Amino acid sequence: MEEMEGGAENKTFAGLLGTAKKKGDHKKIRKPRYAFQTRSKVDILDDGYRWRKYGQKAVKNNKFPRSYYRCTHQGCNVKKQIQRLTKDEGMVVTTYEGMHSHPIQNSNDNFEHILSQMQIYSTSF
Repeated sequence: MEEMEGGAENKTFAGLLGTAKKKGDHKKIRKPRYAFQTRSKVDILDDGYRWRKYGQKAVKNNKFPRSYYRCTHQGCNVKKQIQRLTKDEGMVVTTYEGMHSHPIQNSNDNFEHILSQMQIYSTSF
């Protein structure tokens, strides 16, 4: 690390930026993510679970906002993100994070039809 000159003390860049690691710091383990690309006119597809929207933000180089949802079942920590593609406005990308700890709440015959149309693609998060 280079040191900066100035004043009575010398401080490293890491110290100034607050990036110095403290004893006991650990990297957060991320839950598995699964992304589905679906051709749809609506953004929110009925997947049999109940969701609560907790956020939305504009995404760089995309005219459509990304929406964030959590599963409403008590104790279930699954989240999903929904984003419509700019290049192909008919495509919706839904990314699930985590695994549900309960059965499907609203069984729907339509869900089988949706699954058959989904194109799974790999994500590197």
